[in-house]
Amino acid sequence: MLHEIIADNDRLLVPHVIKGVVQLDAAVEHRSRASGSTVMTPSIDLDSLIWQRSQPGPAFDTQLAEIVDFLVEVGKALDFDRNIHLQEAAAYNLRCNSLGARILENCYRDIAWFFTRDAVEAEAEQSLGSLDLLDGWARRDIQGTAFDIRAFPPRMVHILAGNAPIVPPVTIVRGAISKGVHLLKMPSNDMFTATALLRTMADVGPNHPVTRSFSAAYWRGGDASIENHILRSQYFDKLAVWGGEAAVRHAMQYAAPGFEIMSFDPKVSISLIGREAFDGVPLATVAERSAADIIAFNQDACSCARFQFIEGSDDQVDRYCEALVEAMGQDIRYGAGSDGPLPPAMLIKELNMLGNLEPIYRLFGRPDGRGMVIRSSEPVSFNPGGKLVNVVTVDRLADAIQHVTVATQSVGVYPPSRIAEVRDGLASAGAQRIVGLGNINTGKFGGLPHDGGWPVHKMMHWVVTEAAKD
Repeated sequence: MLHEIIADNDRLLVPHVIKGVVQLDAAVEHRSRASGSTVMTPSIDLDSLIWQRSQPGPAFDTQLAEIVDFLVEVGKALDFDRNIHLQEAAAYNLRCNSLGARILENCYRDIAWFFTRDAVEAEAEQSLGSLDLLDGWARRDIQGTAFDIRAFPPRMVHILAGNAPIVPPVTIVRGAISKGVHLLKMPSNDMFTATALLRTMADVGPNHPVTRSFSAAYWRGGDASIENHILRSQYFDKLAVWGGEAAVRHAMQYAAPGFEIMSFDPKVSISLIGREAFDGVPLATVAERSAADIIAFNQDACSCARFQFIEGSDDQVDRYCEALVEAMGQDIRYGAGSDGPLPPAMLIKELNMLGNLEPIYRLFGRPDGRGMVIRSSEPVSFNPGGKLVNVVTVDRLADAIQHVTVATQSVGVYPPSRIAEVRDGLASAGAQRIVGLGNINTGKFGGLPHDGGWPVHKMMHWVVTEAAKD
């Protein structure tokens, strides 16, 4: 289905959406770093990318209930079988993104879920605590003095990541809840998801305040002729950046008084597997849960496990590693089985060296896209990737905590009953999310912290006034 939509020529037209208006001009030529394809975008008018501070944003005074109703209607319009924008985005992204047609389509079929009423309302309520702070000035009596407090709408730029198509819907829903104005800078490996969503919003409500509060454009990351002019406090309050270390470090150079950086920076996820894996449910079932946490999104998302710590004898752990390789070779909703990614060439050289060091290290699987495992007694010194995971034997699950840092995002634990014994230690070491094994990439959106905080709360411009006395 997806392949039928792709044009025969070698150039892709990347649309922009500026304040709710679609632009389709093929004025500027770029080369996609992800695929080498030639892409054409409209030219960028710098003035069009900003909202003047002398004027309120389109949704600043829109009631949250109206915004939620609008997002729900947008969600209904995001039915993949009926939405040509999503279909085109999924097709064209095959040229830029490495996830593959099946996984991309599954991602796009699930995007509507982010716009459900329960998800949107939970994200707003849990992030802000009290919704009256969002719909106007809320009176509070603090230490005997009356104050009026408002979570005022922000002006933001978002540098999006392209490793998973869930980043644009999450950003748009949160941005809409904030009532602010938002410029989305699209990544080179996903130039189509954000505009597909904004075009759907324009179809549902072309003049709706939320529609007019968003823009999405592509420019080459680091283009000083654009970024040096717009990433300033006179136009925007905050810059939210997703992505790897290079992207985050680049964004940090723009931090200045009145211009804050919100970073969803690179993370690594892990698994903790207790000895119960060898006593009870079939080992293959445990391995399947592990594989779901490892191979989603080509193991390229922060939520994907790269290290696993397991209690057991060498023979038990080796049996687990064999079962894990078998499980990693099976397709899951967001992960490829037999035709998955390969470890980078530099890692394959490391693997060849480790293969000569048995029994200290033992390798399972081959670099053929089905998945590989390194079994060791200490974590390897490099960061596994490309369907490669390091399984580390430990005497106790608590022994793994010494390897947890502030860069540890999610921890999958088996059995879930053992979460309570390790969660305080994991949290103290820096981990941000602890779930049952197999649930890392199936978590719900709406109402939960992200990267150790509440993003919508961080987005807001919190203002307090002392109430006038009689």
